[in-house]
Amino acid sequence: YIADGHHRAASAVKAALMRRERHPGFDGTEEFNSFLSVLFPDNELMIMDYNRIVTDLGGLNPEEFLTQLEKVCEVTQKDAIVRPAGKGQFGLYTDGHHYLCSFRDEYLSSDPVKGLDVSILQDHVLGPILKIGDPKVDERILFMGGIRGLEALTGRAEKEGGVSFAMYPTSIGELFRVADASMLMPPKSTWFEPKLRSGLFLHDIGQ
Repeated sequence: YIADGHHRAASAVKAALMRRERHPGFDGTEEFNSFLSVLFPDNELMIMDYNRIVTDLGGLNPEEFLTQLEKVCEVTQKDAIVRPAGKGQFGLYTDGHHYLCSFRDEYLSSDPVKGLDVSILQDHVLGPILKIGDPKVDERILFMGGIRGLEALTGRAEKEGGVSFAMYPTSIGELFRVADASMLMPPKSTWFEPKLRSGLFLHDIGQ
């Protein structure tokens, strides 16, 4: 599942296929045919929220931003930090205020990728309203794993003078549906726990 569903593993597979094309005489024993991996039972794996911070409002003032956002979401102001309770919701903080936002039905999708909350947010809020084109390279967007907590998320948005989005975690079922459809997860859509210890691997290439 993960080889198709997760973009990092899929990138490793793509790189191996490209190298095979460049070496038509490969016999399957070359090192580029393999990559490091680990297996976890799905009932022992937890996906946490992967949250977003945009460092400005794309030229809008807070009132203009909320007006645009209300076309996509039902927006309710709250007195404290908002943790979304279910799929289709996210917490928002900007200009000293907290909000609970729920995507309107017309923006939901049954597509395995387009129906992910992070995709809906990118396609209908971050892109068209805040002008975040490619979240992989745009320097105006920052990402914070849920392990850091919502207080840290809000504090970073306050420091940057922008807006934070507290996402509801992607589910294991959603990840499997993306993999079963031979599609890729969007970047920064899953924060896995537990995480493996990192290390440095050296290869002796001889004399």
